[in-house]
Amino acid sequence: MSAPAKIALKGLAKRFGQKVVLDGVDLEVAEGESLVVIGGSGTGKSVLLKCIIGLLRPEAGEVRIDGQETRRMSAAERKAQMAKFGMLFQGAALFDSLPVWENVAFGLLRAQRMKKRAAREIAIEKLSRVGLDAAVAELYPAELSGGMKKRVGLARAIAAEPEIIFFDEPTTGLDPIMSDVINNLIVECVRDLGATTITITHDMVSARKIAHNIAMLHDGRIIWHGPKEAIDRSGNPYVDQFIHGRAEGPIKMAVRAG
Repeated sequence: MSAPAKIALKGLAKRFGQKVVLDGVDLEVAEGESLVVIGGSGTGKSVLLKCIIGLLRPEAGEVRIDGQETRRMSAAERKAQMAKFGMLFQGAALFDSLPVWENVAFGLLRAQRMKKRAAREIAIEKLSRVGLDAAVAELYPAELSGGMKKRVGLARAIAAEPEIIFFDEPTTGLDPIMSDVINNLIVECVRDLGATTITITHDMVSARKIAHNIAMLHDGRIIWHGPKEAIDRSGNPYVDQFIHGRAEGPIKMAVRAG
């Protein structure tokens, strides 16, 4: 009997008022797999991650982690489940009032109640893994460039060596060279940890570098899912338009005049 998928979604639905954001999402991510979810702005990619991690409660459907349905967990089970996750937020989402090392060690200090000295040592080691030296540990976020903030955010995401990592638009706002640096770091860190990952992005260069498999979310559903090598011959006009960035096609973007 094969092991259950690391992450399995079945019929996942989420709405805000009358607006349907997720409309029956079915998706599986195997242990150690790197899945990239692509789709236009406002298609529900971030909502999908928040439903999986438990920040949002879906109206219908199932979220299973290692075969366990998360909506039926007790508070203690949910807390243990959350320890499996790490996340790199869009814009890094660092705490301005904390030095870099405390940002990296935030989960270790708050959730694991680790002593400051031990947590700081781990933070410096993780900073080293993303190419930042120990001197950066004492700086504050306002003193960092955009690329450095992303690296710090990545160091925080891997600090507790999680089993599952989410990357929310990891290259947004970065120039092409720094984007490639971040992509390479993600690939290296995920490989070293053996983590299962979901990345959401509209950056196809990033998607092709990070992914084992790619899924496209459109109108609240997964409309294509397969190996990244197959996406150029998907046969799906929505996918084809998106990956080539064409204005003409079945995807119609709302444009506000004035």
